Amino acid sequence: MTDAAILQEALPRIGDWYARSRRVLPWREEPTPYRIWISEIMLQQTRIEAVIPYYTRFLAALPDVAALAAVEEDRLLKLWEGLGYYSRARNLKKAAQVVMRDFGGELPRTAEELRSLPGIGDYTAGAIASIACGQPEPAVDGNVLRVLSRLLESEEDVLAAGTKKAMTRLLREHYPDGEDAALCTEGLMELGETVCVPNGAPKCALCPLRQLCRAGQHGTAERYPVKSPPRPRRIEERSVLLLRCGERWAIRQREKKGLLAGLWEFPNEPGLLGEEELRARFPEAMTVAPCGGAKHVFTHVEWHMQGWRIELPAELPGLVWETAEEIRARYSVPTALKAYMKVISEQ
Repeated sequence: MTDAAILQEALPRIGDWYARSRRVLPWREEPTPYRIWISEIMLQQTRIEAVIPYYTRFLAALPDVAALAAVEEDRLLKLWEGLGYYSRARNLKKAAQVVMRDFGGELPRTAEELRSLPGIGDYTAGAIASIACGQPEPAVDGNVLRVLSRLLESEEDVLAAGTKKAMTRLLREHYPDGEDAALCTEGLMELGETVCVPNGAPKCALCPLRQLCRAGQHGTAERYPVKSPPRPRRIEERSVLLLRCGERWAIRQREKKGLLAGLWEFPNEPGLLGEEELRARFPEAMTVAPCGGAKHVFTHVEWHMQGWRIELPAELPGLVWETAEEIRARYSVPTALKAYMKVISEQ
């Protein structure tokens, strides 16, 4: 069978299987454009189980586009705290403001118009357009690429941008519309998440496509998808300074651009500083003591951190000083520093 013939048979089977087998998830119960949008942005780089409580809390606080467009950034980032990749949250607000200004407060229904909004690329536009609006528009992410690579025994590198575009075009030629479009998009995602899984052997015996899948028939499923080797991450060593005066700790806000833009952090510096160096820098300190190492992995860089607890007789200027309780309640501190949030909470 040709690729086209396989897809013509496979897509209806995927929709039928999903209608029978789907998991119950909060954004699926009322798949409005807004709810699908928020869920898909949150699900980027984040596991479903981790997203559910964030999604529920976010929708309770910001139930529609108007509320999202008007929310203060500090509150928005606090709602997002722990999900990481904070530019996603900022782009949500920017896009909501565009929707209020240019689309009468309603998210557009076509993929082309959706792609014009900040933070919405081909995948998210396809997901909203097909799931919430019934448009014949595929949404191709890593899960879908894995399913298609095995189904067609594709030798194309799924990490190459051209592969995703080619797979999207191929799917679009055979995509259904209306309710079937929603079932097909959700079904492809579900199949990749629960059956044609990324880690471990695929569950071919449970797959609705087992009679069509080339890799399944040939016993080659674990060879696919083809991926070029990832680039090694850059290692950065940092010293995290937990400066304390009485019951208050020093924090500062990061620059508005770059990694962790606009979030709050404990003062930190490149390199691993030693006790002698820190005592020379803070001669008035009553205590300079190590408080543990930590590591955090970003997409292209790793932070290897060493923390220092430094007790001072007076608050230093140029920093914000708050109690641990206030920092937890009011300030968006990145997950990268959660080990040191724990330290100040235990003191």
